[in-house]
Amino acid sequence: MRQGGRSVATFALIHGGGGTAWDWPLVAPVLRECGHDPVAVDLPCDDESAGWSEYRDTVVRAVGKRGDLAVVGHSLGGFTAPLVCAHLRVELLVLVAAMIPSPGELFADWWTHSGYEASGYDDVFYDDVPPALAAEARRRERNETSKALHEAWPLKVWPDTPTRYLLCRDDRMFPAAWARRHARARLGIEADEIDGGHYISLSRPRELAERLHAYAAAME
Repeated sequence: MRQGGRSVATFALIHGGGGTAWDWPLVAPVLRECGHDPVAVDLPCDDESAGWSEYRDTVVRAVGKRGDLAVVGHSLGGFTAPLVCAHLRVELLVLVAAMIPSPGELFADWWTHSGYEASGYDDVFYDDVPPALAAEARRRERNETSKALHEAWPLKVWPDTPTRYLLCRDDRMFPAAWARRHARARLGIEADEIDGGHYISLSRPRELAERLHAYAAAME
């Protein structure tokens, strides 16, 4: 885990609904500066034949034989990240402004089951992202049409992986007060907090990367 006096980790970076590996273009370089190995993944969200197992296997293939693995799931990526933890040896799971599924839960049912409370804003994704970056992110968005959204979440229990939930204080998609309750109710943990909106990977990438680096340092 340590190399040259620094903690080194492989970070599997999992995007949210309709996103791409490009969602992490500003986070990955900072992680590399810190000596880590970031692996951003393109989930098969626009493949109508892809279920949760295909989502998981996409991440597993991207990670390959790398070790000292930390898995980061953003938003809907919270459904995929734990599946990877149940399949590979993972040192740390970090959920960033994420949905936390329950065993057997359908995506469509999560909103009611979780007591989701919308913020009432129109722009819930990119409100604090620089305009040019927001425009590029919108251009790259994909339709989430996979069959995974119609499948029950397959794990029977949450994986036995140390888990951190990082909420964004200015998040319009998953407001902070609701996210605190969500982490307590679903995982029995207190959420960590950071300034920024839902797409913190684009609005405050250095701050996010530094937080992930700090988590890696605590993995020893």
